[in-house]
Amino acid sequence: MSPDRQILARISDTELNRRWSAVRAAMADRNIDALVMQNTSDWIGGYVRWFTDIPATNGYPRSVIFYKDGPMTVVEMGPFGQRRALDGKDALHRGVGEIFNTPSFASISYTHGYDGELIAAALKRQGVRKIGVLGIDQLPAGFIAAIKAALPEPRGAEDACDLVDPIKAIKSEEEIGLIRRAAAMQDAAFAEVLSKARPSMRDFEIAGIAWQACQNLGSEQGITLGGSTPVGRASVFVPRYRQNRKIEPGDQLSLLIETNGLGGMYTEIARTMVFGRASAELLDAFATVEELQRETLSHMRPGALPRDIAAANDEALRSRGLSPELRLYSHGQGYDMVERPLIRRDETMELAAGMNLAVHPGFETPSVLGVICDNYLIGPNGAGECLHRTEKRIFELT
Repeated sequence: MSPDRQILARISDTELNRRWSAVRAAMADRNIDALVMQNTSDWIGGYVRWFTDIPATNGYPRSVIFYKDGPMTVVEMGPFGQRRALDGKDALHRGVGEIFNTPSFASISYTHGYDGELIAAALKRQGVRKIGVLGIDQLPAGFIAAIKAALPEPRGAEDACDLVDPIKAIKSEEEIGLIRRAAAMQDAAFAEVLSKARPSMRDFEIAGIAWQACQNLGSEQGITLGGSTPVGRASVFVPRYRQNRKIEPGDQLSLLIETNGLGGMYTEIARTMVFGRASAELLDAFATVEELQRETLSHMRPGALPRDIAAANDEALRSRGLSPELRLYSHGQGYDMVERPLIRRDETMELAAGMNLAVHPGFETPSVLGVICDNYLIGPNGAGECLHRTEKRIFELT
């Protein structure tokens, strides 16, 4: 790799080898010859990055074959017919033996089989008989059809998320170091917002302060959602294209910073600020969600089942006269903005020490949004450590 083109932060060779060894041991138990994956986004596209330390970006597919032995095959966007032969020790494409290019795009449906055809040809050359596909039901039909056609056995492809996800969800010390840096980056970004936010700004300017601060500190991707309202109306998060409201004195704004840090690991933080004095209703709402967060954390320990934690949260909401959670209020994070385990009724993965979980219980009424969000590491005895250092309160900017 050219010395003037070094990437901002790299996972070490030791860490990549740890991942590869753990997965290959699991593959041997299932008699799987190769894993196939494709991602088109670095927001929710962590498989490709987890195996290669290089993300898919901007709707350009990046496909990978991870073999039970030998270097990987990669297919990514580029000119028709281009191939690079590597030895598995390339400084940038570590563990990769060959890279094929094809100009396919997530937005152009007739190109969805191009990557699959190249992946299928590689599987045939390697004599692969049984594969595990990471996310077989979410990948383009043309991609999956080409791969299945290349296998000698009709049932030679199976979903292998349950093989990789438990390994990926438990973070190494190196990964935890990057997660801590991401949380510290978001604390610094929120502090920057508090120092610069003023009435007469528009929502996108407030969100932009957070975004620029994260970018300056090494973030690669993510979202900053900010929505302001007059007191007495719920200040819900809104996306960028709706962030044009002008903030008046006395208004409130809820801000979510959900960005990755150097090395690509995600965390997220959310708080509410008021450009004046907070109402009693808003203060009470925050006290409620802080209590809900503490209650959820009390249930988070190794071996706990997400469905039980979610049920306890729903009961806590009902006991306060609030509606149960119908979407998602806590989940794992890593290279994916949202990854397993999900804390809700349909998740089967148990909690384990080393998991990084965003915990954001909340509720909305016509007059108020109760919101809090922080990341916690699951330790041997439970979720004892909050990774964010930003104070848990409503911030009054007077």
